[in-house]
Amino acid sequence: MTTQTNRQWRLAQRPQGPVSDENFDLVEEAVSEARDGQALVRVHYLSMDPTIRGWMQHDTYLPKIEEGAVIRGLGVGEVVASNSDRYTVGDLVSGLTGWQEYVIADSGRNRLQVLPAGTDPLDAVGLFGPTGLAAYFGLLDVGRPAEGETVLVSGAAGATGSVAGQIARIKGCRVVGTAGSDDKCAMVVDEYGFDACINYRSEDLRGRVREACPDGIDVFFDNVGGDILEVALNNLALHARVVICGAISQYDGTPPHGPRNYMQLVVRRARMEGFLVFDHTSRYPDAIADLARWAAEGAIRHRVDVVEGIEQVPAAFQRLFTGDNVGKNAVRLV
Repeated sequence: MTTQTNRQWRLAQRPQGPVSDENFDLVEEAVSEARDGQALVRVHYLSMDPTIRGWMQHDTYLPKIEEGAVIRGLGVGEVVASNSDRYTVGDLVSGLTGWQEYVIADSGRNRLQVLPAGTDPLDAVGLFGPTGLAAYFGLLDVGRPAEGETVLVSGAAGATGSVAGQIARIKGCRVVGTAGSDDKCAMVVDEYGFDACINYRSEDLRGRVREACPDGIDVFFDNVGGDILEVALNNLALHARVVICGAISQYDGTPPHGPRNYMQLVVRRARMEGFLVFDHTSRYPDAIADLARWAAEGAIRHRVDVVEGIEQVPAAFQRLFTGDNVGKNAVRLV
């Protein structure tokens, strides 16, 4: 294997403002050999996730990515060589592979999860990946929706928001979404089954939220932050739950803003809570089983927007912040 080449995207410099091509370097090195207790994995798909922007910039729940290091990111791949009892050649695995074509897996820091035989790699990177799991745990554990309640989801056409809204529908809720185009709003309603969707770019966001949620918002699942979070806080029902999953509107490196009206949480006796999907690793199998069953029953639909080739990774990543992708954003390497 050492005669083969491993292409990697590394952090050339920390972004100042929006991410650009100059923040990344594509480098080549020899493919590493699997030592005792290790396996060599050929990466098939890379998951493009907004949280990587934070990892590039500063310490979060993980240390920031060092300049010159491989960009940290989730991926799905196949074991191609193994000197480990944990991994068998042919296993499909997922985890923090980084933006590269090959990665060494072991049972420690570089541990990857072996997926059930027959798993579709696109399901592994999408519905069963971090976005689908975030929708599941964020809505059910933090939002705790009850039948008949109103759930508002920002970023409803995205990989996480679309699944969160569909789970809310499964639980018998009325579901309203926000998205950035008429086409996306039509998809949210017609394909994902939301009761309504608001185009925040062209419609009066404040007025339309009041109209679509006349009895207030019982659960707000937020992927966007900023203005939509403030609008939602002004329209909460009593004892509402605000689920902070992400804040993609705040990821461009400019100083974050809002919410200025957080005292609405007091007035409405509401709760606002963030979460990390990694807090629920012991329950991943149960969540994946539920998501798989709902998908098989047709209760959940999901899209994976696939871009081809490792050369396209920076461009695919930047699409997350322009709204050009639909559903889960991924790059196919093989």
